[in-house]
Amino acid sequence: MRITPNRKVGKGNRVLLSETKSVCPVCLERIEARYTAGADGVFLEKVCSEHGDFCVPVWDNPLDFLKWKTRVIDEPDFKSNCPYSCGICENHLQATCCVLIEVTQHCNLGCPICFASSGGEQTVEDPDLTTIAGWYKMLMENGGPFNIQLSGGEPTMRDDLPEIIRLGRERGFSFFQLNTNGLRIANETGYIEKLKAAGLSTVFLQFDGFSDKANFALRGRSIIEDKLRVVQRCREAHIGVVLVPTVMKGANDDELGDILRFAADNMPIVRGVHFQPISLFGRYSAGEDARITFPELFERIEHQTDRKLKRTDFVPSNAEHPLCGFHATYVVKDGNWTLLSSGEDCSCGISSDQARRAVANKWTAPEEIAPSEKTSSIDISYLDEFLMERQNTTLAISGMAFQDAYTIDLNRLRRCYIHVVSPKGKLIPFCSYNLSSDTGKTLYR
Repeated sequence: MRITPNRKVGKGNRVLLSETKSVCPVCLERIEARYTAGADGVFLEKVCSEHGDFCVPVWDNPLDFLKWKTRVIDEPDFKSNCPYSCGICENHLQATCCVLIEVTQHCNLGCPICFASSGGEQTVEDPDLTTIAGWYKMLMENGGPFNIQLSGGEPTMRDDLPEIIRLGRERGFSFFQLNTNGLRIANETGYIEKLKAAGLSTVFLQFDGFSDKANFALRGRSIIEDKLRVVQRCREAHIGVVLVPTVMKGANDDELGDILRFAADNMPIVRGVHFQPISLFGRYSAGEDARITFPELFERIEHQTDRKLKRTDFVPSNAEHPLCGFHATYVVKDGNWTLLSSGEDCSCGISSDQARRAVANKWTAPEEIAPSEKTSSIDISYLDEFLMERQNTTLAISGMAFQDAYTIDLNRLRRCYIHVVSPKGKLIPFCSYNLSSDTGKTLYR
């Protein structure tokens, strides 16, 4: 990542909304930060005494911003060494819900935006099964079982991935999500069946759009045919898929409607779409202009779906800090999108166990798939048939804005519920684990 700091602090006589703490994008030293609002929107501003002023856009309308984050209050004077003593410390405000285990740093793609900078010359050896078993033990001793996200690198580079899943199942973990580019699933007959037999629950599939423009900008080459084969193979294996677009302005932000329509057309194997606005960490060099805020994302979705999905459908989830994520759930039938809920069903803020079940139910393929030509004729007076139809016609739309050195708000970080197992066997919040400076400095990776 190499970008020029944006020096527009205080432009347009912005007013102070709230104060927090952040880090300098150059040296990663903790500094004061504030949310400000003006005619040009809402911004996170901060000043490093050594490296100057930094400012990033956060929201469009100040009143809408305040309404969105109303359930949390910024705590500028909290007593914590955040983000330098993660592990997780006693000042962390959210229990672990999802745990990401990086089983390899090797990759078969080499995306220009990889947050893990995977596949380079400095790739370390894969953790062995004994090490991973130790991580599973640590997790159970620290509040598990949690939902497990197998990641990397590209986790399918490991031939023993089925054994890793099977080992976790034996240790008491019930939900395994595979974060993958899908290339091996697409091109190796029978591979997804092996993973399912081992206990894989859901495929979290990198899926950025259909054009060469989107694929080359985000992945370095066109791989859409591979992605389509992944969905087909998962359908044949009866395992759920969540499409995960990394959204970058000027690359694929004009394809969000197409992605949503593809998801609807491939229900119920496709369980949802999970948008991830671009973050400037890891292997990334596109610059500030590539950023897209939640309001910009919502407006594009509304426009590109002819208002079948509306900005007002989306609300923050109950799990993380409101600025981190959003949810909405729809019943999609005969081309109609009916809003079922807007995030209230995400119970991560209540307990880890309830959170596990909520996510697992949402992203796992239904046990029985109703034939599409018979769906409309099901008599919903019969509860079992009604529930089957609901499972077959429900699509979850969500998103998460990961924090980088420019956008990080330590009040947000303290509410992170997605944690990474570090090589030393510590639980680190995702955004602090992946945090990197303009010069490539990291805190944990």
